[in-house]
Amino acid sequence: MNDQQSPGYRIRARYTDTTVTVYQAYGPHIGRAAARDGRFPPSWKRDRMTWIKPSFLWMMYRCGWGTKENQETVLAVEISREGFAWALRHACLSHHVPALHGDTADWKRRLKQAPARVQWDPERDLRLGPLPHRSLQLGLGGEAAARYADEWITGIEDVTPLAHEIHALARAGELERAAALLPEERPYPLEGDDLAHLYP
Repeated sequence: MNDQQSPGYRIRARYTDTTVTVYQAYGPHIGRAAARDGRFPPSWKRDRMTWIKPSFLWMMYRCGWGTKENQETVLAVEISREGFAWALRHACLSHHVPALHGDTADWKRRLKQAPARVQWDPERDLRLGPLPHRSLQLGLGGEAAARYADEWITGIEDVTPLAHEIHALARAGELERAAALLPEERPYPLEGDDLAHLYP
């Protein structure tokens, strides 16, 4: 293991020796079934790109603390670290960077062929304001989405009540109490140069 990550582009996550937690939000018909069964129901669309986020607060920014339509159920999805590493190795940045990709046409070919894609967005604070460093969003499509659903997932938890509790404390200005409830996210260790091709 090493830590080759740039401070401004660093994966921070809740993880164990074998798993990493990512977050997604769905409507109750998918989210509740997934949490109950530990896998996504047949209504989950395998042919669409699905985005997973290691950052709890970025997920809160995206789903409005579980209030946006079809994002009312917030899931903590525990996946294998091997699967997460596979997705990173096979990912392409979602925007063109000449120093990494050469010309635009070459990048477009790579993006079309890649089963996963990465974008880096500003991390968020408890008021969902942007922070100076960036947070990883990992899009899974094709083979990556199938592996995610069928092989990588080791557990799914409905964390909507936690999201609502933290949100209520943050709205009340009780930021220390809110922060104490946040999942512990640490810099994520990577093998070799798993992120070398994914820095903007």
